[in-house]
Amino acid sequence: MTEAALRLYRARVRRTDILAGQAGLEAYLQACMGHEVIEQFRVLFLDEDFHLLADELMGTGTVNHSPVYPREIMRRALKLGARRLVLAHNHPAGQPEPSSADIEMTLRIAQIGKLMQVTVHDHIIVGNGRTHSFRAAGLLI
Repeated sequence: MTEAALRLYRARVRRTDILAGQAGLEAYLQACMGHEVIEQFRVLFLDEDFHLLADELMGTGTVNHSPVYPREIMRRALKLGARRLVLAHNHPAGQPEPSSADIEMTLRIAQIGKLMQVTVHDHIIVGNGRTHSFRAAGLLI
């Protein structure tokens, strides 16, 4: 997707609650990250009604690793007044199934968020034209 088309898509998403539905959320993330060749870690900062406050790239890495800093994610969430987060990263070289490190990191961020009254709504991995939702898989409650 071209950068101009992606900007238009993001503008539309900011005006609606399209991210409240799983299909809209996954389509948005596919558009943002599905074509990337380097692993990215993004966070969608949402208000209580699932309106997008910010979509921010929080880390880039190699083909199979991207650094994640929970402290920075929570600092930004508090600054924006976010009530919900959607974590997202891509697996450019493979399938979207989570690694044990992905699961551990997600649960750690969710635990920190709970203490700060910020809900991790989902973590979605994009890879090989498919997505994996931690919520749908029962890894986030």
